Amino acid sequence: MNRFQTISVFALAALGAGLSQPAGAAPEDVLKGKNVNMFISSGAGGTNDTFARLIADHMARHLPGQPNILPKNLPGAGGLKAAKFLYTQASREGLSMGVVQRSIAAQPLLGIKGADFNPLEFNWIGSTASEVSAGVVWNAPEIKSIQDALQNEVLIGSSGVGNDTGAFPRVVNYFLGTKLRPIHGYISGTDIILAMERGEVKGRFGWSWGSVKSREPKRLKDGTIKVLLQMGIKKAPDLDAPLVLDLAKNEQDRKAMEVIFAQVTIGWPSLLPPKVPADMVKAYRDAYKATMKDPKFVKGAKDRRLDLDPLSGEEIQSIIANIYASPPEVVTLARKAYSPGGNIEMAKILKVKGPIAKINKKGSKLTMTVDGKKVDARVAGRTKITIAGKKAERKALKAGMTCTMSLVASGAVAQKMACN
Repeated sequence: MNRFQTISVFALAALGAGLSQPAGAAPEDVLKGKNVNMFISSGAGGTNDTFARLIADHMARHLPGQPNILPKNLPGAGGLKAAKFLYTQASREGLSMGVVQRSIAAQPLLGIKGADFNPLEFNWIGSTASEVSAGVVWNAPEIKSIQDALQNEVLIGSSGVGNDTGAFPRVVNYFLGTKLRPIHGYISGTDIILAMERGEVKGRFGWSWGSVKSREPKRLKDGTIKVLLQMGIKKAPDLDAPLVLDLAKNEQDRKAMEVIFAQVTIGWPSLLPPKVPADMVKAYRDAYKATMKDPKFVKGAKDRRLDLDPLSGEEIQSIIANIYASPPEVVTLARKAYSPGGNIEMAKILKVKGPIAKINKKGSKLTMTVDGKKVDARVAGRTKITIAGKKAERKALKAGMTCTMSLVASGAVAQKMACN
């Protein structure tokens, strides 16, 4: 059997199972007094990160032994960096969990380079909500509908060729004939929003509808943001834009798009690595379900204008198994549409040098003076920082230091900082 057939047969056998190991030590004994590392596959500030940190604040109360849950951002390669770490290196005892981008569920099947893991070997814990992914334009009066994108080239911001923002424009181009041109290299969804505000790109395809509503209600209302297309298996009840499946030219195309866009259904998923003991997996799944009903968690989500429509880990496991059970000819077509191809255009990197004029106590936000102008930057855990040539933490940054910094736009996350 080829790789796809092997995984598909395996998927049916693993339906709902998650490949956890036989029972080990009692979860309470393992977790009590310990720290659980929560690896977040996206950058700071986006909806995925917001949901993750909200879960970390409340889920520990519902786990046996009530451990501390420590969120850590591990972005990169459209979520692949965190997925591969969780698959190959993270603790199998129950002391590591992930809040990941949903795209990792289908990337191995769709042939993304570097996605050398089996999503069905993860132990999926649950998701805060099922989703529909929106394709939007920002301040683009010339693009009134998806039909206008058939005639006009539209620059689209992307945070990776393999995640939703990079892949979905390619897929829409392939099946509908649109002229969306992804510009890759933005670290997070927040950076893409900044790029749209600056006019650097015109839109974003692969923006969860729940996130659009929570982050940009005013711009939706005043028409600055226009939703051209919704991508998923079924329409969102409060969105009028056409569903991509309904625009398919034939049934084969529709089935191939279902393979690609089914991943959207799992929304904002959390998981445990492979080979975690079965009783630990059950403890996490039970704790996750309890967290979704916890009044404090629900209030926190409401305060942040985040939609809740939870899925269980068992439901996610079933959805992914069904994707991998798709007929080979359908998967072949889906892979062809999803393939990045050879023309990868990267976002331009802004390189600036000047003194730090202002910085907060944590070192996470700063303002530099560059040629008499202010340049703002966010400093995340992933920002590579050196001071006098030596690796340093962001808390070591001080006002008055002269730094050379790389970022995609003023206000975005700094990629590198070299200071003296």
